[in-house]
Parts: sequence; C-alpha cells; structure tokens
Amino acid sequence: MKATLDAAIIGSGPNGLAAAVALAREGYAVTVFEGAAEPGGGARTRELTLPGFHHDVCSAIHPMGLASPFLRGLDLGRHGLEWIHPEIPLAHPLDQGQAVAMHRSIEETAAQFSTASARSYRRIFAPLLQRFDDLLEDLLAPPQWPRHPLSMTAFGLRILPSTLAAARAWFDDEGARALFAGNAAHSVLPLDRPISTQAIGLMLMLAGHAKGWPIAKGGSQNIVSALLAELASLGGTLETGRWIRSLADLPKARVCLFDTSPSALVAIAGGALPGSYSKRLLHYRHAPGIFKIDYALDGPVPWTAGACRRAGTVHVGGFLDEMTRAEREVFHGIHPERPFVLTAQQSLFDPTRAPEGKHTFWAYCHVPVGSTLDMTDRIEAQIERFAPGFRDLVLARHAMNCADYERYNPNLIGGDIVGGMTDWTQLLTRPVASLKPHTTPNPAIYLCSASTPPGGGVHGMCGYWAAREALNHLRAGSQ
Repeated sequence: MKATLDAAIIGSGPNGLAAAVALAREGYAVTVFEGAAEPGGGARTRELTLPGFHHDVCSAIHPMGLASPFLRGLDLGRHGLEWIHPEIPLAHPLDQGQAVAMHRSIEETAAQFSTASARSYRRIFAPLLQRFDDLLEDLLAPPQWPRHPLSMTAFGLRILPSTLAAARAWFDDEGARALFAGNAAHSVLPLDRPISTQAIGLMLMLAGHAKGWPIAKGGSQNIVSALLAELASLGGTLETGRWIRSLADLPKARVCLFDTSPSALVAIAGGALPGSYSKRLLHYRHAPGIFKIDYALDGPVPWTAGACRRAGTVHVGGFLDEMTRAEREVFHGIHPERPFVLTAQQSLFDPTRAPEGKHTFWAYCHVPVGSTLDMTDRIEAQIERFAPGFRDLVLARHAMNCADYERYNPNLIGGDIVGGMTDWTQLLTRPVASLKPHTTPNPAIYLCSASTPPGGGVHGMCGYWAAREALNHLRAGSQ
C-alpha cells in the first residue's frame, strides 16, 4: 500500500514539532499525532487555579529558547512569539535578608563576591562566554568529534570535578558557591557527582550570560502555538485526541518519529524493532520526579532581598551544604525536610499572566521517583524563610505530584521532567550507546524526545537531529 504521509510524528512537544517543521521545510508531507486534547507536551499553559491566572504547567523559563540554533532560525516572532527578559535572570536568597544574583553581565555578577571569588568567576566564565556559539554547536549535537575542539577542551576541563568539589575549590564566597550549586541542581543529581552536574550548571549559566533566561509572553504554550503556525505554513498538519498505541493506529507513512519515552517507543513499535534493541531501551533509567505548586497570589512574593523581587527565576535552597544534602536525599529515596525549591514569577514581567494587581507564582522541588507525598508545607516553609508573609498572599493553589504528572503526560515517567537520568554515562549514551542515537535498527523509525541528545529543555534540537537522520532515509528512498 502506498504511503499517505512522508512522516508521522507521535507527540506534539517542542521536539516533536521541531522534527515536523524540519521535515516540512524540505517539502515532505507531515502529520503530528497528539493523544491529549491540546498540543504542547511539557510546554502548556492553563488556568490551573482561578480564572484569569495563566500558569505554565511544566516548563516556564527558557534559557535555551533563544540559544537554540534551530529555534533561532525559524523567526517565530512572525507567528506572535515574544520573548520577555526579566530585569535579573536569576536570584538566590540567603539568610539574613541577603541574596546573590546572576546578571546578564559577568562583571556585574562577579562584583557581588569576595575579591578572590570574583576573580575566579571571571576566569571560569569569561573565556567560555567568548566561545559560547562554538560551544553550543557541539554541546547541542549528537556524539561526534567536536567541530571546535579547543572550546570543548576548555569546557571539558571545567566539568571534570563534582559541583561540590568545584564550588569549594573555586570560590571562598558562600554566595558564589550557592549561585553555582543552584544551577547545577537542575541536573536532578547529587551535587557530589562528577561531570554531569557541572556540565548542566555551566551551560545554564553561560546561556544566561549570553542570551538571558527569557519567558514567553502569555505562557509557554505560545512557543508551541508559534511552532504549529510555522508547521501549518509549510503544509504540515496536527491531529489531537489521537492516542497512538501501536503502529497500526497510524496512517501509512514512510517514516515515524517518536517524541516519547524509550519505553513508549517499545510499546508502540512492537515487533517492528529487534528484541535485543527493545531490551536495551527498556533499561533506560529515569530521573527523580518533582512536586509542583502553582499559586494565584494577591500580590508579588514579599522577598526580603531586593534582588529576588527583580528576578524571573528564584532558587530557594540556602547555602551549598544544604542544597547538597537535599539533592542527595532525593536521589536516595528520601523526601528532604528542607528541599531545594525552584521558583518562577512570570507575572512580574508579563502582565498578561494574571488580573491587574494579582500575580502567578510557580514552584517545585525534586522528590524520589513516583512520589505522591504532599510537599506543600515543606516548600512553603522554605519560601517563607526568605519571604515572610508569603502564605498570607495565597488566593489559590494547584499542586501536582509525580503520579499527577505522569497522568498529565505519559512521557514524564515517575514524575521525571528531564527525559531521563543525566549522570555522565547516560548523558553520553541516551537512549543507548550509539553514534546515531536518534535512529533505531528499523530505518523507518526514529526517536526524537528529550531521551536523546542533547537532552531536556525547550530547544527543539532533539527533534531537529532526528529529522536530519530521517531526511537521509527519505531522500535515499526517492532516488
């Protein structure tokens, strides 16, 4: 039977849509299939609490949104996507009403620290920032010999020690240590692990200095809307409310790309993949999960430290040792009494998010895989520690545990929002050890989710690289 489509994409997260756009730009007939009633995956915006309060359900701040080579090349602004830059990308409150901030400027950031720590901060970040575009080209690519070996060597030497060891060795200033560790904690790994936490933390900080940590005006859903508009302009289509449980549920297509977890790929593809390969995919390891609360507030968060009232993102975790303890406990199945809490306050900079005079607030902490424990009191105790009176402003809450997240999006297995464990072995071998990780032994089937390089984040590069591989197959079949 002749194929009715060139490409079927399963899943409409940013990576699935990026793959669809990349293929449609080459003139191929593409349809994206989404099981949920609305597209977006981890980039959806909903009124979760009260009417008029627009909350980002999962991803909210987008350090890689402007940095992504693929997204940069699409001119999504013509489809209404507008990036908003908070005055300060990131702040990290400390006790006694103090805070440290990651400013766009390396110099302004370093000026907060002791003389020795400021000198070290400039020494670490300034040379890498000068090479940021070269670094990004290699770091957001599949495993390959680097196109910019000198830049990658400079980066690689900095990520060898664990975050804990590096923070203590590089900085004598507790504020600098805390700022550094908070970024590394996005890895959802213990901070005493080598390579991975450092790589992720450094990348986030470099992106902040180079491009900022922007938010999408109106909500993260607007990134998806702009990608869909681009796809439609190229003739691609989307079908929602269409759960794909086997390849038989799809129309005939020359290639299928999966913006899904590795286990979902196995379940859907069935016998179309060799059993040995499927077994390897099923050994893929997932990261700890999250417990998240969205708030409707009667006013802005009353942070004691002024820098926090001017920041889009606020890391709430105290000093280095406290964050190290919390992230280690999560990894070993313990719910920390003092969790590291990641927060975002988009409505300070985007008035479309809440009614006039009101605010939204977004906060989550890491928890053991599959946790259903209510972490509300522990999260709010941490926030109150640095913003006394916070609870008095709460008009409504909406909480989601790991099980809730997996029901919301089956790709978020056990509440894992980063697409899989990011320790150094799996960071380099996601989803399996391969020089072409987006391909499978079946030349018509590809994986394009965050479980492939370069991993989590709203950047579309996983989809782009999978589409590149699929294009090779489509072109060969046309000859």
